[in-house]
Amino acid sequence: MGKKLYVGNLSYNTGENSLRELFQNYGTVASAKIITDRDSGNSKGFGFVEMGSDSEAQAAIAGTNGTDLDGRQIKVNEAMDKPRRDDNRW
Repeated sequence: MGKKLYVGNLSYNTGENSLRELFQNYGTVASAKIITDRDSGNSKGFGFVEMGSDSEAQAAIAGTNGTDLDGRQIKVNEAMDKPRRDDNRW
C-alpha cells in the first residue's frame, strides 16, 4: 500500500487547504496538491494527497471515498505511478 492517494471528481472550487483539512482527520498529511491546467490555471478536477504512513493512507481511503466535498462525491484510491513515456518514438 502506498502513501500517495489519488482524489478524483473534485469540484473546480475545491482548494488545497480544504483537501488537506479533510484528510487530516485520518492522520498526518505530508502534501496535498490539486492539479491545474498549465495555461488557464484552473483545476482539472483531481489531485493527490500524500499521507504520513501506509496505515493512515488506508484509513483515509476508507473514510473519504464516496463522501461529499464541496457538493461532489469524491473518489479516493491509491495513486498509480505514471507510465514512463518513450521519448525515442521517432
